[in-house]
Amino acid sequence: MGERGVAEVRLGPATARAGTPAVRVIAVASGKGGVGKTSVTANLAVMLARQGRRVCVLDADLGLANLDVVYGLSPRESLLHVLRGDRRLADVIVEGPAGVRVIPSASGIAELTALGAREQQTLLDAVEELDGTLDVLLVDTAAGISSNVLYFAAAAAEVLVVITPEPTALTDAYALVKVLSTRHAVRDFSVVVNMARGAADATAAFRRLARAAERFLRVRLEYQGYVPYDDAVGKAVRVQTPLVIGAPGSPASLALDGLADRLTRRAATSPTGGMQFFFRRLLEEGRG
Repeated sequence: MGERGVAEVRLGPATARAGTPAVRVIAVASGKGGVGKTSVTANLAVMLARQGRRVCVLDADLGLANLDVVYGLSPRESLLHVLRGDRRLADVIVEGPAGVRVIPSASGIAELTALGAREQQTLLDAVEELDGTLDVLLVDTAAGISSNVLYFAAAAAEVLVVITPEPTALTDAYALVKVLSTRHAVRDFSVVVNMARGAADATAAFRRLARAAERFLRVRLEYQGYVPYDDAVGKAVRVQTPLVIGAPGSPASLALDGLADRLTRRAATSPTGGMQFFFRRLLEEGRG
């Protein structure tokens, strides 16, 4: 998308191509912390589930996992137990609001990328069992550009970048896009602006990021709308209830509903073989 596409700030396409794979894997990432990435992920998952999609969220913030806090869950086991062979993947999944399934975070990517061939195949076989039971896998990555973030984002078929209008958020988001594009050949990104004061504030922020990224990095950024600043968000986090459940009529909830709808109708930007394909790529990224 060139300069003309940036100026128009059009929302993503409304129709999906035929033959889209059964499981869409979308990594939700941000250049810095504090932009509300996990809140967006958690509420987006609930809205997709309410649309009738079978949704699973992988908590891939390996250092500061807090998806379970947002959902009010207390998982006792995680992906780490699967990697060690102590549990099957289906055994560690916990059910959250609206039937959203959650794969709790493991403590470190090193164990995943250091698995031997037999252990890797065991993991892939376990993942394959879930392929036919899901429509969407959301991957809540950590903030920033650490190797953990890059592994998960590069392995996913789609990347949704969460930004705010703050200059530091835009600078760090540009760094994230730069690293993913130059080191991992990711060329297409979706962007949602969180905590915006209004449509003009959000589109101005997106334009600033998109102009720089598309000019210097030769990537395509697609605007997926914005979520307004809303006091109800903080209240929802404090009571550990997703905003779209606790305050469904709030401005942010309505915006998240629209985001879920656009992502549902949006065509996947690159092919994916489902969850097993995602984990295969994840293992390959770790060896790279």
